Amino acid sequence: MTLPFAARMQGAKRSFIREILKVTADPEVISFAGGLPNPATFPVEEIAAAAAKVMAENGAAALQYSTTEGYPPLREWIAARYAKRKGITVDPDDILITTGSQQALDLAAKVFLDQGDPLVLEKPGYLGAIQAFALFRPGWRPTPLEEDGPDLAALERHLDGAKLFYAVTSFQNPSGLSYSRAKREAVAKLLDHFGTFFLEDDPYGELRFAGEDLPPVYAWRSENSVLLGTFSKIAAPGFRLGWMVARGEIKERLVIAKQAADLHTGSLDQMLVWRFLVDNDFEAHIARSRELYRAQCQAMQAACDEFLPPEVRVTRPEGGMFLWAEMPAGADSVELLQKSVACKVAFVPGEAFYVDGTGGNTLRLNFSNSDPDRIREGMRRLGECMRQCLAAKRKA
Repeated sequence: MTLPFAARMQGAKRSFIREILKVTADPEVISFAGGLPNPATFPVEEIAAAAAKVMAENGAAALQYSTTEGYPPLREWIAARYAKRKGITVDPDDILITTGSQQALDLAAKVFLDQGDPLVLEKPGYLGAIQAFALFRPGWRPTPLEEDGPDLAALERHLDGAKLFYAVTSFQNPSGLSYSRAKREAVAKLLDHFGTFFLEDDPYGELRFAGEDLPPVYAWRSENSVLLGTFSKIAAPGFRLGWMVARGEIKERLVIAKQAADLHTGSLDQMLVWRFLVDNDFEAHIARSRELYRAQCQAMQAACDEFLPPEVRVTRPEGGMFLWAEMPAGADSVELLQKSVACKVAFVPGEAFYVDGTGGNTLRLNFSNSDPDRIREGMRRLGECMRQCLAAKRKA
């Protein structure tokens, strides 16, 4: 019997990363695969205190249904943070709280994409977004990334007639690359010229540990744009709290889509996170996270220099959680993964981040969830496996 699944499910696949994480359940495996924040950054005691206070002062309200848009004090905190950190004026009424950034991507796809609609995204692009958009069967227009942002000539070609451009402009997942100020301004001008809707994802913007802090492209082009944010990287991912900044009719359509999906994001989590934010020194909290990730990133970069073959290119991010490695053309990172897992080290093969079948010689490395000693040992193992694979490829 053929089951009556919707056409959109044809070809839909499980998340490659989630499947790899099953392998990393073995404690002996050194994992650079998942995009996991370091548990050392989780404010466990502060969250416990916040939970007790919320239940004592607002327990019934925290356990009740609430509005779709989200808890007003939390939305006000987010708006104030944009003004303080990025110099952007955001109306709290333009903020929609979501169940993680992943729901935000799903809502945006529901609101904007019909089958076949031209969709511009980065090459390589964020796997979670690719998975969310793929269900709506768009016409992919992957645009190559350079060290300081997109290839502008390619972007200009791809924006012509496109409906939507999705991008992670700071410490991109998977590459770790960021758009320069010049590229941000240029992208804003191109979006205005073609009238393309822009979905800007900014989960890592608070995690800058080097270089100049830059506002999102939204600062130059807020019309026909939605800006995404999340507490997963700056508080804890277990809350599944994200948000969307959207205006007018765009916000209204997103609210309707969210009502159909889950009515509203959990009231208790929203109140709890807000209480944590206002009762503690958030600047000190995020500064500790940045310093930890700086040390881990430096440890991985040093280990790459020491152990990886010299012909392998690795990005040098100024923040975020990832490095991106590119082996010589013809190398196979899936084949490398099979060998490295046997050596108890894991990563994500790069082809998962491409929609055009390329990227087989690339891989993503997460540095945020391993201490420097495990990073060095893991990279030593990976480097040895990589040398074996490249040597076998040269002999073939």
